[in-house]
Amino acid sequence: MPTAEAPYRLIANELAAKIRSGELKPGDKLPSTRELAERYGVHMNTAYRAMSLLHDRELITGQPGRGTYVAQPPGQ
Repeated sequence: MPTAEAPYRLIANELAAKIRSGELKPGDKLPSTRELAERYGVHMNTAYRAMSLLHDRELITGQPGRGTYVAQPPGQ
């Protein structure tokens, strides 16, 4: 029996799809971890894990004290 996808993966995949489709463009600011947690009805740790996954995929970049932004595609 298939298991449901982990909530953090669902959030990360949804944001990744928006980045790949161009709905979210390089340089766009992403919601804070707190805002994502509230939007998706999950714990802040779950939202943080989703953002961490996107960072590992090099789709987003953090700027201390400023926020998290969509990263420039590699080679640009």
